[in-house]
Amino acid sequence: MGRIQLKGVQKKFGDVEVIPPLDLTIEDGEFAVFVGPSGCGKSTLLRLIAGLEETTSGTVEINGEDVTMASPSSRGLAMVFQSYALYPHMTVRKNIAFPLRMEKMDPAEIEKRVAVAAKSLNLTDYLDRKPGQLSGGQRQRVAIGRAIVREPSAFLFDEPLSNLDAALRVGMRLEISELHKRLQNTMIYVTHDQVEAMTMADKIVVLQAGVIEQVGSPLELYNAPRNKFVGGFIGSPKMNQIEGEAATKRGCTTLGMRPEHINMSPDSGEFKGTIGVAEQLGSDTFFHVHIEGQEETVTVRQEGQVNYKYGDTIYLTPVEDRVHKFGPDGLRIA
Repeated sequence: MGRIQLKGVQKKFGDVEVIPPLDLTIEDGEFAVFVGPSGCGKSTLLRLIAGLEETTSGTVEINGEDVTMASPSSRGLAMVFQSYALYPHMTVRKNIAFPLRMEKMDPAEIEKRVAVAAKSLNLTDYLDRKPGQLSGGQRQRVAIGRAIVREPSAFLFDEPLSNLDAALRVGMRLEISELHKRLQNTMIYVTHDQVEAMTMADKIVVLQAGVIEQVGSPLELYNAPRNKFVGGFIGSPKMNQIEGEAATKRGCTTLGMRPEHINMSPDSGEFKGTIGVAEQLGSDTFFHVHIEGQEETVTVRQEGQVNYKYGDTIYLTPVEDRVHKFGPDGLRIA
């Protein structure tokens, strides 16, 4: 069991409020991702759950038990940090076993748990190596293995892939997702990368300045963002947001158009623009189009290889049933 509830949880550092009072429930077995820009409070919120920061007010409950004043070690949680924090002089086997040895667990049980964790993480052949002999991805798997052997109620991941290169990040992202499917444990994962959030989460919690802007499944946030911030943060490339006549004639202040929901034509359309930078990816092409009256370029995603060139005149038309409308308060209208 790993149901986590935050009730009116607030955090202040002196007179500075970094987490205004908030409520949040992570259900047993869910993979929840806290996402938002740097400084939005997502890591602080994770540390409040872990007990590494004291709450200013409110309660933290795990499986219905109030653990607000409980020590981190007594909460039944396992945390994986951005830094691997492995002991360089110990083998992989000893690194994974370390928390169990500190608990003075029976050696036979320790060996059993280490073997199971190593097998699940494809580390069996590396148990007698030291961290210096492993790749970055393998070292991160060792850190995860050290969490697995504790058999926690929930796993807490604090930007665990930030130190890896792009290819390793994708591989580890898949491995952690697979691990969740196998273990069925509650997992809370902190990242600033909305692609990680979209591809890994059952539930995404979008934060800005310590405030929860929206909670929902990846597709709920993609299809129906609650406000301009969520609309612009979720989706890659990000949603285009334009103001002016195109918005007012649709009864809104800001019109949101995702790059993949805009049609291009050399002849006619709602917006006349000029091709700027074109990013040819093979499977897709991203065009950055300059439109009169708009400070930012409009990004358009086209499938395959499209051969418009820099400086070409182009016309854009949004797919009408896929536009997003926001009012003067920034909240979603439709």
